[in-house]
Amino acid sequence: MKTSSVELNPNKLVQYLNKPASEFTKEDIIKFIKENGIKMLTFRYIGGDGRLKALAFVIRDEEHLDNLLSAGERVDGSSLFTYIEADSSDLYVLPKYRTAFVNPFEEIPTLDILCSYFDKDGNPLASASETVMKKAAQALTEKTGYELQSMGELEYYIIANKEDVNMAFPAVDQRGYHESNPFTKFDQLRKEAMMYISEAGGKIKYGHSEVGNFTDDKYYYEQNEIEFETDTLENTVDRLLVAKWMLRMLADQYGVIVSFAPKITVGKAGSGLHVHMKLLKDGKTVMVENGGVSDTAKTAIAGLLDIAAGITAFGNRIPTSYLRLVPHQEAPTNICWGDRNRSALIRVPLGWFSEESSKMVAIANPNYSEEFKSHSYKSTFEFRAADPSADLYLLMAAFAVGIRHGFEMDNALDVAKKLYIDVNIFKDEHKDRLAQLEHLPASCYESAQALKELKDIFMEYDVFSEGMINDTINYLEGLDDNKLSERLYGKNEEIRKLVDSYIHVG
Repeated sequence: MKTSSVELNPNKLVQYLNKPASEFTKEDIIKFIKENGIKMLTFRYIGGDGRLKALAFVIRDEEHLDNLLSAGERVDGSSLFTYIEADSSDLYVLPKYRTAFVNPFEEIPTLDILCSYFDKDGNPLASASETVMKKAAQALTEKTGYELQSMGELEYYIIANKEDVNMAFPAVDQRGYHESNPFTKFDQLRKEAMMYISEAGGKIKYGHSEVGNFTDDKYYYEQNEIEFETDTLENTVDRLLVAKWMLRMLADQYGVIVSFAPKITVGKAGSGLHVHMKLLKDGKTVMVENGGVSDTAKTAIAGLLDIAAGITAFGNRIPTSYLRLVPHQEAPTNICWGDRNRSALIRVPLGWFSEESSKMVAIANPNYSEEFKSHSYKSTFEFRAADPSADLYLLMAAFAVGIRHGFEMDNALDVAKKLYIDVNIFKDEHKDRLAQLEHLPASCYESAQALKELKDIFMEYDVFSEGMINDTINYLEGLDDNKLSERLYGKNEEIRKLVDSYIHVG
């Protein structure tokens, strides 16, 4: 790694070891711990509720530390996952060295490290979401030659007692997008989170205040977003998990609530988990062709759209997910795609496609004298339906399945052409175009029915097992939310109780 990169990298281990996290070894971790006064080690791993769990160790000596980093530890899987039986519940958790970071919240110097699950025979746990995601990514690459990268836009609400917030400079209701102090109240919390996440290895693109803000009789609500750079599927999920945990830790320190719930109340902006994706071949992007969206990207988009209804089974997993997916609120309800179009399920944002886009810097800065560079490597397409209730590993697996499916379709480019929109489909003058498009599921129940119809695609190449598909269907059907929006219409108190029951989802 270049010295300049190390100097600017916020990760303390990267700086100290003078190498990228992907190259960390056991010996590196031991060296850092010994030479930086680290006293404790914490294993972290995802539970069935989508939250990071913790197993803490006091480091006794180097032999003890070496043993932990080599053999991991055992945990009770039946207490972590509902589908694992008590009579065969022991699992191993093994640390992933590249994920190590100094815990910024502990008074005792502590190193945290994310772990993967293994079964009694020492194999990656077949039912673990992470294992499924890795199989999906491998199948995509083996069948197409492409590598999928992704990144998430993590939206969340800060909820504070109104009496504790200085309202001298109030934000305009539902007009909080990119607002700044003093009209936002919690950007300092967001900035602290961004620094901690970066120090833990997260590649953050930017953070900002989001659209949603409002008050009620008791509380002040402010929506924020932290967006990441594209990375491997595994890194994408690992960093989102750490980010959620860190935001909650900071909220606890500030005496406020952080909620990733997809809907806080009716009529106000909900929190999604927009996921941007791009395909690489031999390490180079294949998203752009002749100054526009490439046929490769269109093929991938077609595959995702073809199984989009089934993807919601992994990306929208609670009843309030579908209170967010309503027309006119930049949350998609129809299966289509478009350029820069926020009413579409998949959006291709501005992508530095043209040669002229590289010259913008010289217009803004007349003294600019460097050679112009292409920035088309930044181009992505964005799946806009998912929300923070998602099983993150399985959501990324579903994306890999959908993209691979696109390359196996005989008519992918025809499908992409048919489902392309270049208008706001929710305007009255475009109602005929809207009528031609299929709807996303409107409840967890409908999502389960879609997954039943598409299960064979998800199970191809042994990516998703039939047991996992059936468990997902049973879980979604068990939420009993068929036609829930109609049942709750006008019943604000019942809606509030439902929202509160999922306020700490994921």
